[in-house]
Amino acid sequence: MSLNIVILAAGVGSRLGKPHPKSLTQLNTGETIMGRSLRLLTSRFSRVTPQLVVGFKKEVIMEEVPDVGFIYNQNYGDTNTSKSLLKALETLGPGGVLWLNGDVVFEPQVLDALLPHIATDRSFISVNTASVSDEEVKYTLGPDGYINQLSKKVENGLGEAVGINYISADDRIRLTQRLQEVDDQDYFERGVELAIEKDGLQFEAIDISAHSVIEVDFAEDLDDVNQHFN
Repeated sequence: MSLNIVILAAGVGSRLGKPHPKSLTQLNTGETIMGRSLRLLTSRFSRVTPQLVVGFKKEVIMEEVPDVGFIYNQNYGDTNTSKSLLKALETLGPGGVLWLNGDVVFEPQVLDALLPHIATDRSFISVNTASVSDEEVKYTLGPDGYINQLSKKVENGLGEAVGINYISADDRIRLTQRLQEVDDQDYFERGVELAIEKDGLQFEAIDISAHSVIEVDFAEDLDDVNQHFN
């Protein structure tokens, strides 16, 4: 089975208030968010070259981590993660795609928990069951046990979608088609929802609650990361 790995890192990340791309924010460990993610990914998938979807100050990212692949979302200022993921799915070679947001900091055990699902090429959304705020992407399950709602607007969500996901080789074309349909400002979760609703795609909810994943949107999130990941 062919595997592709994508990190979405095209956005400005204005809420964190840094002059550089958010993924290049330095942690107390000395690594950047991006550097940590790449180290952990290459330790588990040594034969796969991660691809970064870049936009805002792309040259800075390319200079910082030159030994990966790059996909340029030239419309990064007017689009959201749906179009960055779309660009990747349209550009990459065949096979399933593991994708993650460029601002997530995670324990290495998260990848260990996901490896069996990737190996069997089953589409999934990584989740935890912690209480979540309005700002977080939430999920619910349908009667079949698979994801049926996935957005910030979900009511009575079962937990948070943490931003590390996988689309199987067989499901990829339908997700690509739905991402083409969504609005430029939609998050990629909207494309996932449409693929579930209109194409019957089944995304497992993989509960990684036992391991820490923190999405860095605000300064408080960065403080949490630095306290937890020493």
